[in-house]
Amino acid sequence: MGNIQKITGELFDGRQIHYFDDSDSKLPNTRSKDLRDPAARPPLAELKHDPLTGEWIAVAAHRHTRAFLPPSHECPLCPATDTYLSEIPDQFDVAVFENKNPSFGALPEGEVLPVLESSSTIAFGETKPAIGRCEVVVFSPEHNGSLAQMPVSRVHTVLQALAERTEELQGLAGVKQVFPFENRGQEIGVTLHHPHGQIYCYPYVTPRTQKLLKSIESHGSSFFQDLLEFESASNRVLVESESFISYVPFAARWPMEAHLLPKRQVTNHSELTDDERLELADVYSKLLRSFELAYDTPSPYIAAWHQAPLVPAGKNVRLHLQITSPRRAADKLKYLAGSESAMGAFIADIPAEDIAAQLRGAL
Repeated sequence: MGNIQKITGELFDGRQIHYFDDSDSKLPNTRSKDLRDPAARPPLAELKHDPLTGEWIAVAAHRHTRAFLPPSHECPLCPATDTYLSEIPDQFDVAVFENKNPSFGALPEGEVLPVLESSSTIAFGETKPAIGRCEVVVFSPEHNGSLAQMPVSRVHTVLQALAERTEELQGLAGVKQVFPFENRGQEIGVTLHHPHGQIYCYPYVTPRTQKLLKSIESHGSSFFQDLLEFESASNRVLVESESFISYVPFAARWPMEAHLLPKRQVTNHSELTDDERLELADVYSKLLRSFELAYDTPSPYIAAWHQAPLVPAGKNVRLHLQITSPRRAADKLKYLAGSESAMGAFIADIPAEDIAAQLRGAL
């Protein structure tokens, strides 16, 4: 397979855009300039500390102005045309750019990088600037469709983009964790139908990852290898290849849920070899298709790539994928009500073994 070409440009307000062309792409090695008039960036969002949980809450009021399910001829993720100047000035295979309305943004020039102290030293009413980064990853120039329907070669290009962006974004000042993900389906809350994912860069270790670090500390550094051996011996395995395994986890909490693990220790996408990335593209495609074909219509889902945080304990975290869907029947969704939303105590509707059987039947 040939090389994936990367081209970097600049948008009307100074944001960068990165084009990742498929290895067999026929696109030229230059791209048109953004013809929109220069404009100011929105203000930096704010972090507020919740003393009840010790968590930081990002408040980004400017996000109210973002596009909400626009018609296809006004889609900001389609290539620009003579009649509509979108976020992407030219044709592309995969495009990545900084979100126009981010939850986390760059620290203003001249300001001191904030320190997010431990909860025990934070006073009530504490705020900090929400530094970090939010990027959009557009999977295709086509407005309709899904990543599951695209060729494995395109999924490989997407994974290559995630790897390169992860490596660069981890070097940004103040970033503690880089999180690529895809929200798919209006039931999940997407505001744009065009096939795309996102990358969030947090200035703190996220609550879920903090819990994972505690589990690893309690179990020992062999946590993920031991987990791999436990899950691979179960009847919940979905797809297995030389370097990866996917399965429905023992304690699945969603009515549709699948996890994927590399068989060797890698902390993030950038540490995979290109051969591994090609192999992963095939396994990932099969998993996505199982969610799309499990019912007569595609199921909404969140595909979350968990990568190691940039703290010393992160060296024992292994890259892993979690795909979840709230769909519990052809015409029913699971809503997070009192126990889940208020107490964080999940009650599963479907046994993990039944979920695995359903997803295997759709492979």
